[in-house]
Amino acid sequence: MKVLSLKLRRAVCAVAVLSALVALPAMAQEVSPSHLAAARQAVDAIDTTEQFDQILLNAATQIKAELIVNNPNLQSQISQMVDDNAIALAPRRADLENEIARVYAKIFTEQELREITQFYTSEAGRKLLAQGPSAVRETMSAADIWANGIVRDLRRSSDEGMRKLAPAAAAAQPAQ
Repeated sequence: MKVLSLKLRRAVCAVAVLSALVALPAMAQEVSPSHLAAARQAVDAIDTTEQFDQILLNAATQIKAELIVNNPNLQSQISQMVDDNAIALAPRRADLENEIARVYAKIFTEQELREITQFYTSEAGRKLLAQGPSAVRETMSAADIWANGIVRDLRRSSDEGMRKLAPAAAAAQPAQ
């Protein structure tokens, strides 16, 4: 259940980030260092970049598999070499975090970012991050049940209405 909630939260954040990236060319202004710092804090508070944690690990695993298939006798050397290269690339994660912070800084004011950070670092905010996806799933389930009942009842009342209309329509038609 926690994995699904993380996936849902990650998907929502990814959509927000991608939507913001599309709008970047229109917002080319620079942000102040304090505004960027507030954005970094907000991004950290809502775990925006968490969804990207596995990218380097997954890439390393895939590349190892591809290289080892063609050179099975070099498995341990390939594994060590790819791991070393991945570790060397790990610091570039900060570049992604900075870019995402810039996206947030361009969308939200510094004050809004501080308020976002304040909320999401509070007990209620942390609970929303943890339990929000579960609440969304349960909400969607409740809405599905409600919608099915509405459709069922509307269909039933419409069928009854048609039974009343059919004799009246037949009586109103002229004989041919």
